[in-house]
Parts: sequence; structure tokens; C-alpha cells
Amino acid sequence: MAVARLGRTELDVFPICLGGNVFGWTADEQRSQGVLDAYVAAGGNFIDTANSYLREHGESETILGRWMAERGNRERIVLATKVGGGNGELRNLRAATIEREAHASLARLQTDRIDLYYAHFDDERTPLGETVRAFDALVREGVVRHIAASNYTPQRLAAALQLQRELGLAQFMVLQPHYNLMAREFEHTLLPIAEEWDLAVLPYFALAKGFLTGKYRPGGPEIDSPRAEGARAYLARGGLAVLEALDEVATAHGTTLAAVALAWLLARPSVVAPIASARSVEQLEQILPAATLRLTPAELERLTASTPAP
Repeated sequence: MAVARLGRTELDVFPICLGGNVFGWTADEQRSQGVLDAYVAAGGNFIDTANSYLREHGESETILGRWMAERGNRERIVLATKVGGGNGELRNLRAATIEREAHASLARLQTDRIDLYYAHFDDERTPLGETVRAFDALVREGVVRHIAASNYTPQRLAAALQLQRELGLAQFMVLQPHYNLMAREFEHTLLPIAEEWDLAVLPYFALAKGFLTGKYRPGGPEIDSPRAEGARAYLARGGLAVLEALDEVATAHGTTLAAVALAWLLARPSVVAPIASARSVEQLEQILPAATLRLTPAELERLTASTPAP
């Protein structure tokens, strides 16, 4: 099984993290379990979800929890979930919310610990000290092994990390940013922070809402997907040139565009495991080859040069 060490943690993870955002949304429970079974059968062990997936009721966590209980495979899974996303009362990082939602996630996931627990979105209305102390308390309690951050500005992320260090608290070990061939702002905003603090990077929207699979081409068939409109918007941002480069490299390797797009991310600085979701086994089969695909320096440069400037 292809594995990679998750930054400064002791966790060894499959280099493609399976996104659980579709579970209970575009994939019902039966289909979700089929995707999960196929992912594990291929050597996968790293699954990402959140308390706010979806509709504010944690359906994704519930589906994942039942699957692990039925398969008896919790010990083989590296499990990541989040707090602070969604809307209404869930979207904050107050100490009471973090403590309450962590235990609610544990119940839905039918487990006694979370391997990687994210601050899903920054909360500027809550003092950083309150937030980082609440995460540290969960680590000390033993219900969270490591903590992570997503959707922070560089300034706020650096401030949180510095405060964690000064107070001797558990530190963010992982950063989950929006990053893909069509969205490279991360490279000059958050990457310097990740490199300075030795954070493992797990990009979300790694396939640009499905655009980098090639299914949203000009003149192509209409795709019935909630993400279709957003994905097609990339065509107006130089997306056709990126698809052409992906076509060339994928043809050379006899693989899929999705696998090439993920392999490009895996070759970028600090990236350990891009996050990609699949609502069917067929979609999963398009992304799995990325785990072992190695692109040449010339291919990487071809892809990098085709993308919109960061």
C-alpha cells in the first residue's frame, strides 16, 4: 500500500484522502458504502468529513460511523473531521461549541477518538486564545490526536500557531487549503506559513469541483450535478488550456485526467494527500491511480505553465 507520513504526526496515510462531503448528499448511504469499500480495497485508509456535512445534521459522519461499525475497521482508518463550519449556531469556534461538537461527532462516528480535528473556518469573533485552548483540551482529554486548520488567512494562521507555541498548547499540524491547478493563490499566501511551521498540506477542491476530470468540456454533454455550474466557470479562466495539458500527460501515461491533476498536487511543496471525493465507484477509479503516478519534471512543468498565474 502506498503510504505517506502525515507531516510531524505519527500517522501514515494513503496519499489520496477520500472526501466525505458527498456522503448523504449526492451519494446515498448504499452508494457511499460502496465507494468506501472500494477505497479501502485499493489500500486507502484516510477519510475526511465534517460535523456540517450535510444540512447541519452530520449525515456524512453518521454514514461513515455506521460503515466503520459494520466493517469493524476503525483501527485501520485515519479519520479526520471538523468543527466551525456550516451555518447558524455551528459556525463558530467558541470553547463550548468545540467541546460539544467534538463529542457529538464522536457519537455519530461511533468512535472514541478523532485522529485529525480541524478548525473548519476561522472565527474572528472568538478570541484565538479561547479557541486554541479548547482544541488543546480535547488533545489532553485523549479524544483528539492531532489538530488542524482550514480557511484561515495567513495572518490569522500565523497568529494562532504563534499563540499555541507561546502557551505550550497542542499545535496545528495540518493545513487544508483550497488548492488545485485552477486555483493557485495558496502558493503565495499560505504556503510560506506552511513551510515555516512545517505543516502538512491537504488541498481541498483538489479537482476544482470536478472540472479537472475533463467532464465539463465546451460542447460536452450536460452533467446533472450540483457542482456543474461552478465547474464550468473555470472555462472562462483559462481552463481549456489546462484540460489540453492534462489530456497530453494522461495519454502519455494511459491514465485519467483526474489522476494527473492529483499527481501534480502531490508533487507540489508540502502537499501530502490531496482530498478528492467520489459519488460512485466509477468516479473513485478515476482518482485512485494518482496514488502511484509519478510525473516527469517536463510533464510537471507543462502542467504548471498551463495554469492561470497564481
